[in-house]
Amino acid sequence: MSVCVCVCVCVCVCVYHIFIIHSSDVGHLDLFPHLGCCEQCSNKHPCASVSCILTYIPSATRTSGKMDKPLISRRLMDSDGSLAETPSGTPKVGILGSGDFARSLATRLVGSGFSVVVGSRNPKRIAGLFPSSVHVTFQEQAVSSPEIIFVAVFREHYSSLCALSDQLAGKILVDVSNPTENEHLPHRESNDEFLASLFPACTVVEAFNVISAWTRQAGPRDGNQQVPICSDQPEAKLSVSEMVHAMGFKPVDMGPLASTREVEAMPLRLLPGWKVPTLLALGLFVCFYGYNFIRDVLHPYVQENKNKFYKLPVSVVNTTLPCVAYMLLSLVYLPGVLAAALQLQRGTKYRRFPDWLDHWLQHRKQIGLLSFFCAVLHALYSFCLPLRRSHRYDLVNLAIKQMPPPACAPAPACPSLSTPGTQLPGR
Repeated sequence: MSVCVCVCVCVCVCVYHIFIIHSSDVGHLDLFPHLGCCEQCSNKHPCASVSCILTYIPSATRTSGKMDKPLISRRLMDSDGSLAETPSGTPKVGILGSGDFARSLATRLVGSGFSVVVGSRNPKRIAGLFPSSVHVTFQEQAVSSPEIIFVAVFREHYSSLCALSDQLAGKILVDVSNPTENEHLPHRESNDEFLASLFPACTVVEAFNVISAWTRQAGPRDGNQQVPICSDQPEAKLSVSEMVHAMGFKPVDMGPLASTREVEAMPLRLLPGWKVPTLLALGLFVCFYGYNFIRDVLHPYVQENKNKFYKLPVSVVNTTLPCVAYMLLSLVYLPGVLAAALQLQRGTKYRRFPDWLDHWLQHRKQIGLLSFFCAVLHALYSFCLPLRRSHRYDLVNLAIKQMPPPACAPAPACPSLSTPGTQLPGR
């Protein structure tokens, strides 16, 4: 009964946090979702300015923020001529690089209505890896006409692009790379800051560095929709945000280029919001496990000389898990009560909570999920415990059956009537 109650309560808590608390959190504000065409634009030719380069995106792709259809099927992407050519009036975007990142980005851009040109040192060798509508050429030709160019190369290869400094002057360079942990610590500067130092005549913008290649190609349906954007130029940031909207994602303004150090460190963190709740759950488990060990195993062994150490792997763990689940469940609701009491004491809800209470409130969802996890483990252990006991009884019964039956004792001799002193019963 306690198992069912624990599981039901934890399920309700998880549903509550996922659909109520998490949805009420205040997120980042998106950038401007749409820019109208400037007064210099006409209906006969596309505007050449960067701020209006996205005006002539097809209406089907601009109005659909979340694309309902798959981008490009594998059959169309692998074919040579089945994909229709991109119209000449669509905005052109350049990509420097030919790896997996560049291929998924080119596929997404083509599906969003852009004309994509890819620059590579060996265009003939990698041309078949891109959709047929993507123009694969040398780097010098790829950066000549586009105003926005994605830099999809590693940090150590940035210096190889210095020969294109004159052609890249005045253009927007969108860096999509991420440093490894070994690269991030010694340099003490982000990839974007290093790229901006190599190309001072260009405007560097960081975007798409926290979006995986699969999410970039398949769209935001299977991953995070937010794309952090950092740049020192608001106009360039706004142009890239328009492109992000056209691709079906949500741009998030993360500030100037100096903020890229924090953004690039995001993929290096493994479950950053779970560290404190996990340590809390482990600490509670150790405390309750030690208490149950002393009560159920060590105390009978010392006082009554009973060996119950066989209970350590299953019975003691099964007794500990519901204690941890209930304790974590109480820690989910306790900060809300403390926050309400603090607001009543202050007489306002517009003052900031203390740091410890603020972090506690932010970890409620993780604590609730860990409580549900402990309840599920308790249910599994409860199902396994009768199986272990029945198996033990089966072994005992099998051992008893294998023992030989005891020999029958001889019946006592009947007393003789002729024996002196013998008295018959009833006489």
